[in-house]
Amino acid sequence: MTDHILGNTLKYANIAVELASKKQASNIVLLDISKISTFADMFIILTVGSIPQMKTIIEEIRKTFKEIGVNINHKEGKDDSGWVLLDYGNLVVHLFKSKERELFQLESLWNNGQELIRIQ
Repeated sequence: MTDHILGNTLKYANIAVELASKKQASNIVLLDISKISTFADMFIILTVGSIPQMKTIIEEIRKTFKEIGVNINHKEGKDDSGWVLLDYGNLVVHLFKSKERELFQLESLWNNGQELIRIQ
């Protein structure tokens, strides 16, 4: 992975973290998984308190990224399911309600990644 591509991914990840934080997401974690993953360079994992909050954060990220020319590759999960994945290629954003986040345990599965940001 070139520094240029990784740098852009970090730039976009920071934008998504900031957007989620402004919309009151909690326990936001940005992991650099570039050295241990073949499908992405960074994960954002965050918790939402409600389905409306999840929908708002998803819409804010999608709208902002579209405005700056970053297109989504894939969305997985339904807004009301308690878990949604937004796949932007090198950046994957995971939005969870508390119960689902505890169930999936992504931080444990990717504990060899480097934590770059943690916002409680």
